[in-house]
Amino acid sequence: MSIYAISDLHLSFGKNKPMNIFGDKWENHFKKIEEDWVKNVKEDDVVLMPGDFSWAMYLEDTYEDFRYLNKLPGIKIILKGNHDYWWTTVKKMNEYLEQNDFKNIMFLYNNSYCHENKIIVGTRGWSEQEEKAEKIMKRENNRLELSIKDGINKYGENKEIIVCMHYPPFNSYEELDKNFILTMKKYNVTKCIYGHVHGEAINEAIEGKIDNIEFKLVSCDKMDFKLYKIV
Repeated sequence: MSIYAISDLHLSFGKNKPMNIFGDKWENHFKKIEEDWVKNVKEDDVVLMPGDFSWAMYLEDTYEDFRYLNKLPGIKIILKGNHDYWWTTVKKMNEYLEQNDFKNIMFLYNNSYCHENKIIVGTRGWSEQEEKAEKIMKRENNRLELSIKDGINKYGENKEIIVCMHYPPFNSYEELDKNFILTMKKYNVTKCIYGHVHGEAINEAIEGKIDNIEFKLVSCDKMDFKLYKIV
């Protein structure tokens, strides 16, 4: 059983917003993702999806996007992104999935999951360049810690912790001693995946092993619309 990751699918089956307006590489991107997904993912594998799953504005408009996801193999764990305007309460979203018989789709929000002895936690995050940065960064960091504590309480202290975030956990090396990174160090997090970054900004993304944490950008265009295998 493996754990994969891919973010920022920006599906729009229920909304006329084709992604090829952002470049030719996005032409039929959902077909490229599906091809790689079906080729590699088994039913008992987990796929982490840290944000921007659908362009839909309301939950009821996500039907075709979730239908696409539902037919793909594996257990999907979805985190909220900054463009997931359809996102409502976890209770309502779970009810929507149940009503439409969508299986093996879960939401990561102030909670945690465990797969292959790995604890999966996360929060959307925020950027210091965004509006109300200090207030929201503090709130999101608290949510990350809540998620980590939930995982430790449910699954034990001696498991590897994988953090999912939508926003990058930091934008420069000067941010390594603050906010999300301090929380990850506090709980000995070993891996952090994130999305949100596209286009030319991909070249500026910080990846690799830093302070014993492996950071990886998994935006689908960065990954050439292929899933990244974590373990």
